Amino acid sequence: MKIRGQVLILLLFVLFIAEGTILPWLLPDSWHPRMVPNFVYVVILFVSVYYSRHTALVLGIVFGLIHDVVYYGFIIGPYSFAMGLSAYLLGLVFTARRAPMPIMMGAVLIGSFLLDSMLFAIDHLFQLNHQTFDWALAQYMIPDLFIHFLFALIIYVPVRKQLQRLDIRVKKEEKV
Repeated sequence: MKIRGQVLILLLFVLFIAEGTILPWLLPDSWHPRMVPNFVYVVILFVSVYYSRHTALVLGIVFGLIHDVVYYGFIIGPYSFAMGLSAYLLGLVFTARRAPMPIMMGAVLIGSFLLDSMLFAIDHLFQLNHQTFDWALAQYMIPDLFIHFLFALIIYVPVRKQLQRLDIRVKKEEKV
């Protein structure tokens, strides 16, 4: 269990680094202001549905805090709060360990929309964003939904299998 858990955390760090280094080279320049892909969050949603919502909460808070420190800068905590809370809530709603692909893709779409909406609300609350919700929806929320959905389709089979193996090992260790 410990090795697979460490591999999961290493995967999240690699994705976090790739989001800031490799992905800007791959996206066209005209898409940069519109897309803010958060692949770490998509993997945390997989952890929330297929493993444990409590683990997803902790991972969301930790990687959200790292995201706040590295990328955001205005205030510390919005990503940490939004990633942790939304991953926990989706884990609470989608509790099936063997959730089929359409349910997981629905969780990714709802989670991405929830994350972007929470971040928009926090920015609006602290008057960091003076745009309307319609503008945000058209400018970056829908493109983010699309890229998160595509990434979730790509990683669905390998990440699901690894998380289900992790869950089986935890249950075996609990019986001993």
